[in-house]
Amino acid sequence: MTEGVNELHETYDVSGHAEMLAIRRAQKELQTNDLSAYTMYASGEPCPMCLAAMYLAGIENVFYCASMEEAVEAGLGKAKTIYEDMQKPKSERTLSMIHMPLDDGAENPMTLWRERK
Repeated sequence: MTEGVNELHETYDVSGHAEMLAIRRAQKELQTNDLSAYTMYASGEPCPMCLAAMYLAGIENVFYCASMEEAVEAGLGKAKTIYEDMQKPKSERTLSMIHMPLDDGAENPMTLWRERK
């Protein structure tokens, strides 16, 4: 069993959530990116970053105690705000994201990734 405890307030690393640390440690220990056979247990409903990491790692089951609404009441409402913002069209989100296509002839990093083998 791999564990993680929130460290973001101690390390000044916004990705230092308990779930993220547990995923990193499990992947390193098991030498795999695939955690599909594993379950996540969390004290609170996962934020969007942790949820995305769970999807990317293949985790299929998550058990949590405190709801997002309880987190908001405790003053930890940023995750709820992000979830709400992500439901908006890209053009209406708080974080501005601008697509910058590559120039013709430029090396495409996606092509390089696909051809890496």
